Amino acid sequence: MRVAIAGSTGLIGTKLVKLARSDGHDVVEVSRSSGFDLTDEAVLPRLAEALADVDAVVDVTQGASFEEDEAVSFFRSVAGHLGQAAHEAGVRRTVVLSIVGIEESPDYGYYVGKVAQEKAHRENSPGVLVLRATQFHEFPGQMVEWFTTDGVAVVMDVEFQPVDSAEVVRLLLEMATGSFDGDVQLAGPRTESLVGLAREHVAAKGLDAAVKPGEAPASMAEGGMLPRQEDAVIVRGRSWHEWMDQENGRSRADFGAWRERGAPHSS
Repeated sequence: MRVAIAGSTGLIGTKLVKLARSDGHDVVEVSRSSGFDLTDEAVLPRLAEALADVDAVVDVTQGASFEEDEAVSFFRSVAGHLGQAAHEAGVRRTVVLSIVGIEESPDYGYYVGKVAQEKAHRENSPGVLVLRATQFHEFPGQMVEWFTTDGVAVVMDVEFQPVDSAEVVRLLLEMATGSFDGDVQLAGPRTESLVGLAREHVAAKGLDAAVKPGEAPASMAEGGMLPRQEDAVIVRGRSWHEWMDQENGRSRADFGAWRERGAPHSS
């Protein structure tokens, strides 16, 4: 089948392009680097033309700002333009990657933007299915990268249930190709401390940084990043520690050494 991937150059997008092609699907890459600024209404004629004969659009775009107004504006415009072009092209299905717990965190601007994204797709796009996933295994490392100043990484003091991004990609493709008829929630196998995993990431990578716990939005500190027990959740994939072992080609004994090296940064 023919699948269009919006956000094809990001973390999930690049993996999804690779998997879809390896499974024999025809892929249309939609990103700024391929000439599509999805925030610009002028893109619509060319976008509709690019989506001709596409069976499913998968939106894995990411906003560049955590500020609420900017996040809402970005996600609304992208979803609206994708939806309009998809309707014009006769696309039958739209799959949207979202985040577990977003409706429970109105005190976090990026999550407000994701709520707006889901709403805009449901209002504008054909055949919408939403995959809400927990944070990816890469997330602790991203937090260290984004929030390190003068050798100190301030990381939100929260619990979360990280999932292997490879499982996110596989499930997105399953949804795009018709294996699911409704929305899905996905999580990894274990609840973890974000601060704890950030410290272990620093130790594993040999980074010269101290990880300090920072204040989180109240909703997240109260468990808003965890899947709700009353909702059906698909649990798949490796734990974070298994992923770190395998991604770095290290043994469990090596991992014990990482933890020892991380001790000075655990204050």
